[in-house]
Amino acid sequence: MDRSPLQAPVLIEHTGDTLTFTLNRPDAGNEISGAMFDAMSDVLRSEAVQPKARVLRIRANGDVFCTGRERAGRDVVSIRAEVARLIELKRLVRNTSLISIAQVHGNAFGFGFGLAILCDFTLVASSARLAFPEMRAGLPPAAIMAYLGDYALPKAVFPMVLFGDVIAPEAALQAGLVTRVCEPPGLHAEADALAARILALDEAGAKQCKAFFLAAQEGGVEQNFRAATDMLTVNALRLMQPR
Repeated sequence: MDRSPLQAPVLIEHTGDTLTFTLNRPDAGNEISGAMFDAMSDVLRSEAVQPKARVLRIRANGDVFCTGRERAGRDVVSIRAEVARLIELKRLVRNTSLISIAQVHGNAFGFGFGLAILCDFTLVASSARLAFPEMRAGLPPAAIMAYLGDYALPKAVFPMVLFGDVIAPEAALQAGLVTRVCEPPGLHAEADALAARILALDEAGAKQCKAFFLAAQEGGVEQNFRAATDMLTVNALRLMQPR
């Protein structure tokens, strides 16, 4: 029997200029399954080829946001395939031209917290608990550590990944891992307002702003200055054109 769309493990919706992923496995802590990885990655690949949206929102049903990912691999080939799939989703979320918002209303652990951090804006309810618990099972969270230093100072985040302690949202905010801590009743409205602000921006300018911001983190200052000259010239000419 085919599963109803509302019973799918991740609900994917296009509403106007907004693409929404809603994690929908509350009975399993919204752990990301292989099917969920594939579904979200497929949509983001399609967006890269033929954009339909400008904003990506990631949220979840149930009491928690996401407590990790399923680990089904039992040999070298299957484990490497699993890791490649999760890294691909992270790469797509980070590099998409869509401005992304993570709406973390409940606990976010391991992969779930790492996914939220990758979004351009990470809104977290003050009641949520956050953690990188992998090392408590002896597993260094390498796929998260690959980019964690881009968001926070090493002295702040290394103890978080080494010991796996629960992180209060305010501590994550101070470390630079989240954008804003919200009171739980107002979280959804905050995300709505943020999405509206993004959609009010010049579309081409917003996409180029994100692309340049990401590229500048990888390049040296002189390389970035050369790229800035090109971007400012192109956009100045674009904005001179009649609308």
